[in-house]
Amino acid sequence: MASTLLAWCSRSRAAASHAVPASHVRQYAKPADPSQGDTRLLLIRRALYPANIRNRPSPTGTWRPDVRQTIQRAIPSVQAHHTIERAWLLHRRHLRKRRETELARKFECMRRAMDELKNIDSKLYMEANKVEDPRARSQVEMEMIKQMPALEARAFDARIRGLFPREMKIPADTPSKTGWDYNWKPIERPL
Repeated sequence: MASTLLAWCSRSRAAASHAVPASHVRQYAKPADPSQGDTRLLLIRRALYPANIRNRPSPTGTWRPDVRQTIQRAIPSVQAHHTIERAWLLHRRHLRKRRETELARKFECMRRAMDELKNIDSKLYMEANKVEDPRARSQVEMEMIKQMPALEARAFDARIRGLFPREMKIPADTPSKTGWDYNWKPIERPL
């Protein structure tokens, strides 16, 4: 009985030594070798390019051994490649020129409109071209901020004049759940 137990223990010890190699245990706390580079990159490379698919395309599609043949089949010569490249650059230049001419046309229309406004009403022209600091607040606005609760005052102070208010509801394509209010009338405020 004792010999059977001893044999069983020695077999289990041998099996355990095969299950966990001593080299892995010894290498665990060893500092990384600087000549090997970053170990994280090595692990990522091993995960992306496992050793068992050496001559096949990578699972992520970043490495293909047949890329030269594929390009050669698609574009048979260097001249064809350069022709396609020049055609693409020409297409992009045409798009850029079209955009620039459209912007120039819009700018010219705006300039003519501003000249017409200057001829009609110089006061409105000056008001339209007045440079204004968007962060500056008038005395009335400052008094109004003092009377607001802290959160509202902070939101009002953070709002830049001329921009769409951030706290307003985002327009949606779907109707409201309550439907249309046919009896709604705007609130009349005294000026």
